[in-house]
Amino acid sequence: MLVSLQALRAIAAWMVVMHHVMQIFFDFKASSTAGQLFVDKGAVGVDIFFVISGLVIYLSTQGKDMPVGRFLFNRAARIVPAYWLYSLAMALIILFAQPLVPGQTFDWTHFLRSLLFIPAENPAGYGLYPTLGVGWTLNYEMLFYLLFALVFLVPERFRLLLVAAALVAVCEGLTRSGVLSGFYHNQIVYEFLLGLGIGMLYRRGWIGQGLWLPLLILGAALLALYHLDSSQRLLHWGLPSALIVVACVALEPYLQRSRVLKALGNWSYSVYLLHVLVLSLGWYLCRRFQLNSYLTVALCVPLILAGSWLSYVWLERSLYQRLQGWWDARGDAPAVANIS
Repeated sequence: MLVSLQALRAIAAWMVVMHHVMQIFFDFKASSTAGQLFVDKGAVGVDIFFVISGLVIYLSTQGKDMPVGRFLFNRAARIVPAYWLYSLAMALIILFAQPLVPGQTFDWTHFLRSLLFIPAENPAGYGLYPTLGVGWTLNYEMLFYLLFALVFLVPERFRLLLVAAALVAVCEGLTRSGVLSGFYHNQIVYEFLLGLGIGMLYRRGWIGQGLWLPLLILGAALLALYHLDSSQRLLHWGLPSALIVVACVALEPYLQRSRVLKALGNWSYSVYLLHVLVLSLGWYLCRRFQLNSYLTVALCVPLILAGSWLSYVWLERSLYQRLQGWWDARGDAPAVANIS
């Protein structure tokens, strides 16, 4: 994966972390401009993630033909193990350490639906959120992967059109008719298509590399995000997120040698899944021992980093490679090398 995208994945993940810091520690009541910025705009990290996801899937599959089953297995092997582990950890906390997550309730049916990426009303009554709350975004990711798998059934020139048509049909037609949950009737799903479009432009050489023009585009996109809310998410947050991704791709020559940015990007998925568990523990200790909230947050950050590094090395990368080896042993096509 491009190092510029890795850097942007890391930034997006930590935007979400800081958004949840403001929620868990400060109940979304900011006492500073920076705090208010994370309250209002931290969630845009999800939009950036979705655009990157569409771009990465496009780049990793163009010019390739693979069995539908292999594509879906690759994506499941990348997403599912870590998500199941941290969902199980959250379930155990709710069951046996409930003071860490006050207000949370456990239900077996809901938990199983969470593991299967089926949207369901959280038993605590606060919406269609899985046991591990941040997993709501993965429900959209899995839908996108299922629909994208259709592209391997048609010639390459029809693939983008097929994915776009399938996404519109599912998220507009099937949700309105009641066949699928209204959860999927959300503008945010079309941000994957923005990523696919950027991938097409990049593959055709239409995204030039440079410095000042990409920085100008980046500044304009950030200014738009600062002034716009999420009331029209695709237009207000999705399009600026796409411009940010384009700008970062154009800045690749200035970032490609950074091993630190590459590592932070590698850990970003684990950061996203793990951070709520660490912040919940920090919040409990802060209240239990009357600790300073800012100091506690500062201590949580290196714990999230260390935990995410271990999670990536021992769980994400290692298990992914083992699963790929198991699939290859069945006599299928060679494994895809990266674990983006």
